[in-house]
Amino acid sequence: MAFIDEVRELGFKQATIAKADEVVERFTAGLNINDIRGALRGDEPRRPNPRLRPHADGFWFHIRPSFYHAEVTHIYPTFRLGWLSTFMIIWETITGIFLMLFYTPEPDTAYSDMWNIMSNVPLGQLMRNLHRFGAEVMVLVVALHMFRTYVTGSYKKPRQFTWVTGMILLCLTLVLSFSGYLLPWDQLAYWAVTVAVSAAESSPGPPALGRNINLLVRGAPSIGAGGLLRFYLLHVLALPLLLGIFTFVHYYKVVLHGHSLPPGREAIGEDTAKRVPKNERVYFTPDVITNEIMWTALITLFLVGGAMFLPVGLGSAAIETHANPQVTPLHVVAPWYLSWSQGWLKLKFGPLDSKVVVSFFFIPVLAVLFFIWPYLEEAFQSVTNKAGFFVVSRRYADRRGELSLGFFFVAFMLVSNWMGSPKFLVRSSADQEVAQEILPQEGHSPMMEVPWEELEEIGEGTFLPTDYIFFDDKSDATYAPEFAHALEEFEHAMDKFSCRKNGDHYRPCEEVVTDEVDDDGNPVVRYNNWFTTNVMVDPVASVTLSKVQETLFAITMDFEAADPVTGEVVYKYSRTKYRQAGSFYEDY
Repeated sequence: MAFIDEVRELGFKQATIAKADEVVERFTAGLNINDIRGALRGDEPRRPNPRLRPHADGFWFHIRPSFYHAEVTHIYPTFRLGWLSTFMIIWETITGIFLMLFYTPEPDTAYSDMWNIMSNVPLGQLMRNLHRFGAEVMVLVVALHMFRTYVTGSYKKPRQFTWVTGMILLCLTLVLSFSGYLLPWDQLAYWAVTVAVSAAESSPGPPALGRNINLLVRGAPSIGAGGLLRFYLLHVLALPLLLGIFTFVHYYKVVLHGHSLPPGREAIGEDTAKRVPKNERVYFTPDVITNEIMWTALITLFLVGGAMFLPVGLGSAAIETHANPQVTPLHVVAPWYLSWSQGWLKLKFGPLDSKVVVSFFFIPVLAVLFFIWPYLEEAFQSVTNKAGFFVVSRRYADRRGELSLGFFFVAFMLVSNWMGSPKFLVRSSADQEVAQEILPQEGHSPMMEVPWEELEEIGEGTFLPTDYIFFDDKSDATYAPEFAHALEEFEHAMDKFSCRKNGDHYRPCEEVVTDEVDDDGNPVVRYNNWFTTNVMVDPVASVTLSKVQETLFAITMDFEAADPVTGEVVYKYSRTKYRQAGSFYEDY
């Protein structure tokens, strides 16, 4: 009745404007339409200042300070990494909810649901790309935020517990991203998770302890319906809930102590972040919020552009063949943000099991050191010292030791990540390595990406790697550029894993007599080239196209190489994959 009375008194237009003003003021906890317009125009606020009320009375802004020190509103020293981490949480939540609507965590349907999202759901492929690319960016941003905090000394007293909550958020981010790795239920996801959780079997103590931990994580002796459901619930319920709780705790501690100023802005041992002079205040409304809206637009543009135009594995989310517990891919690798652990697991620790040393000693000790570092520093710190370790000062010149330690650790992690790749201490036979590059068991490849129209034009036949020259001439009727590119890549791969002794192709052989002996007691001779060891000598390799159905080509790679001394065949390998019309491998 009140609105009707206002209409009678003021007229419909003015009553509607007054009601809208009231709704906006309630929603913003204090700002009416004129206040918002004045803030955007840069006008001085009325008194008492309504722009401060949302931070005291509102739900959305109560964890944000009403004003900031001007020094922390620039790109340096925060690089906007803290805000960007929060933005990525919101981004992943929105895109994840969209994907949840079309996904069922059940092995019989999960894989087909992924293909349904990518092919039938409107904007499904884009949303999956946005979610996957956003997850990679989120891990990187949170890690960079923690590293920035360490470099600028912002973890020092009184912000030790803020650092601890940040470490918790980093760990939750890593586990959250990894828990979503299994959900596509393809070969890459299945085997990467299987290898990762198998470390639980090596836990110290009675064998039954490791088996039960493994059963708890997997839900069965091998990952199946129980394991997929566990990872799904972790990914969409338990971990996001914990992430939300600790995000609010982290924000509360940041507001409580204030954003730390640049290291050179304060006297040694002082913390003046909460004492902001009036002439150096930058108010959240309108300056900071409009700045954040601009950054939101820029980051959204970056994420959408990356999801649409970056290649598979960077922006676009790939999907392999259906998970198959009976077939192990040649190279199983962890996600890039966990490949450092896979690299450590390859190392030998004498009689000790590397899984025990890495999973139950090295990683836990390293994690504990990260968590307690601010308190450890406080226990041993001095105002300054020549070494630059455990000092009160946040200034770079006084912290040379601490900064050197941080940079050495980053270099160590980069090397560890490389160690986690198949390039380090992982090697199968040379013929399988070539097949894995050109026609891998999982994933996309030059040969599978040859367009169906080119395969139809080429027809059936057997081709050598050097035949690419016959398909690379635009004036020739046999012009097939993608097939020529695949054969050229085949030639390059053969060049890396082969050598010549009697033939006229590939790199010269280097003969190496090893300490191994054969069944007759003779020393084993292996052959290297300048690129790698134990290569094929004068091999014969080919690729065969066979049309097995009207809409199906079989692509077969064959390898054969003999011992140059005995003539005995030592390499003989064949791999076949099928290329279906309409599978659109070329789009990847």
